[in-house]
Amino acid sequence: VFIAQSRASGSHRDLEDEELTRIFVMIPKTYTEEDLREKFKMYGDIEYCSIIKNKTTGESKGLGYVRYLKPSQAARAIEECDRSYRAILAEPKNKSSESFEHDYYSNAMRPELRGNTLPFCMQPEFCAFEKAEARVQEPVSKRLSVLSRLPVTQEQLFALFDLVPGLEYCDVQRDPHTNSGYAVIQYSTAASAIYAKYKLHGFEYPPGNRLTVIFLEDGNDSSE
Repeated sequence: VFIAQSRASGSHRDLEDEELTRIFVMIPKTYTEEDLREKFKMYGDIEYCSIIKNKTTGESKGLGYVRYLKPSQAARAIEECDRSYRAILAEPKNKSSESFEHDYYSNAMRPELRGNTLPFCMQPEFCAFEKAEARVQEPVSKRLSVLSRLPVTQEQLFALFDLVPGLEYCDVQRDPHTNSGYAVIQYSTAASAIYAKYKLHGFEYPPGNRLTVIFLEDGNDSSE
C-alpha cells in the first residue's frame, strides 16, 4: 500500500528514499555491521548497514539499520526475516533517532503482526492480546467509524479495509461543507475490527492525510 501511494503521489522517489527502502531491526549486541549485512543480503541488494551505538561507550545498543536499493527488497526482508529481529520500516531521517528508538522500544514488546505475504494476516495470539487491551480503553464492536480530512471514494476505503479478512460493508459519505470524508466499516467479527483499528488508525491515506479510526456501537455486548 505504501508503494502504491508513493507511485500515485508524483514524488515517489523522495518517499522511497525516506520511508520505503530502510528498515530498522533489533539485533544481538555482538553483531558487527558485516554480520548484519550477511544476515540480510539474501533479501536484496544492500546499499549500507549501520549499527546504533552508545555515544559515550561506543557499545552497540542492539539496534541497526539496513538500507536496500528497492522498496520491494525492504518489504521482503520485513516479511521473511526471523521474527526475533522485529524488523519494521525505519522513520525518515528527519525524525530524531532518539525519538524513533524510544517508540520502537515501547512497541517492541507487543506481540508482532506478521504474515507470510501480507502484514494484515491474522495472528490468534495478537487478537487475544488486543481484545484485552482494547476492552480497558474503550468499548469494542464489529463496526468502525473512519474520519478523513480529505474526500475518499468508496473504492479506495473498501480496498484498504478489505486487506483485513471479514469486511462486510463499507459506506462512505462526504461532508459538503468541509469536503472531509466519513465512512462506516463493519466486519464479521470483533477480532477483525480490532485488528483493522490497530493497523489503520493514524495511517496516511492518501499520503499526508491521516485517518482516524474509532469503534462504533453495533448493539452487541462488547464484553464478548
